[in-house]
Amino acid sequence: MLPCGTFNTRPEEDMAIVRTKTQWLLIAVGLVFFVSLGLFSPEDWVVWLILLGIYAIAVLGLHILTGLCGQFSMGQAAFMAVGAYTTAIFESRYGLSPWATLPLAGIFAGLVGLLFGTPALRIKGFYLVMSTIAAQFIVIWILREWETVTGGAFGIDVPAIKIGGEKLSDVQFWWLTLGLLVVMLILAKNIQRTATGRRFVAVRDNDLAAEVMGVNLLRTKLVAFFIGCFYAGIAGWLWAHFYPHISPEQFTFKDSLWFLGMIIVGGMGSTTGAIFGATMLRIVDKTTTDYLAPVLKEAFPGLAVQIADALSLIVFALVVIFFILVEPRGLYHRFQRLRLYYQLHPFAY
Repeated sequence: MLPCGTFNTRPEEDMAIVRTKTQWLLIAVGLVFFVSLGLFSPEDWVVWLILLGIYAIAVLGLHILTGLCGQFSMGQAAFMAVGAYTTAIFESRYGLSPWATLPLAGIFAGLVGLLFGTPALRIKGFYLVMSTIAAQFIVIWILREWETVTGGAFGIDVPAIKIGGEKLSDVQFWWLTLGLLVVMLILAKNIQRTATGRRFVAVRDNDLAAEVMGVNLLRTKLVAFFIGCFYAGIAGWLWAHFYPHISPEQFTFKDSLWFLGMIIVGGMGSTTGAIFGATMLRIVDKTTTDYLAPVLKEAFPGLAVQIADALSLIVFALVVIFFILVEPRGLYHRFQRLRLYYQLHPFAY
């Protein structure tokens, strides 16, 4: 649906993602705003922006796997760890360039995703969730025990990205993260519009009906697992370069829960909703950790050590429960309502 007075005159216009000059202008202004945000934000907020971008890329992968194809996964953090360790090992031990390890991180994570996605042909729902939870713990256990390659529990150092012999500053790393996020967002949006994306939706809605119509279930589900885990690998590449030292403890089951919560809050099946959900929960986490937790620590000094992590999980759970009960279609549905009002204005219908 287009704003009143705007008409499509060519098939290309009808298929375009961005259709009006106003939309192009808003996108350009938004990009300029986010690029300049790193220059004027405090250092801790720049770090927050970088982590938001990394999380958003991982959530986009989960959006393709779970939101589009309906294959629930609770092991996204483990696949992110595969991408991070692939980056660290190839760069520190084999001397590869960071730009050469970027696709390798995604490919290796995707291949590991294929391994754990194979059972998806025979199981689904609760059983598939349990399978991906197993992937989370198996991958982290391998990274912790394979000391000769991964460094074990102590982890492994990661060479910094350098341009002109200088290490990237936090602001420059934010620009790199933003650039990768935009590219991965465009890819996710276009995957949704391809024949493969439509097969994902068909499998999600009714896999039996999709199979009757000629959709190869095994191939479709494995492609979804590969693409979803590929995104996690790219997020792991960024993570590995942002933190000069990585270890298995950085990729916990709690992170996988956060990723799944982000697509629930943002709205299942929407690329924009994935970004909304990641932003919403990261703001909730930042507010809870930096502003609410210190107040409660002063009020309850005996619980000062445990209160930060516990409060973060409690607030996260409350937010997710609220959206499941009150707005199960997520933030993107509310955004659509506002956009629909703009498009139909000044008419009331």
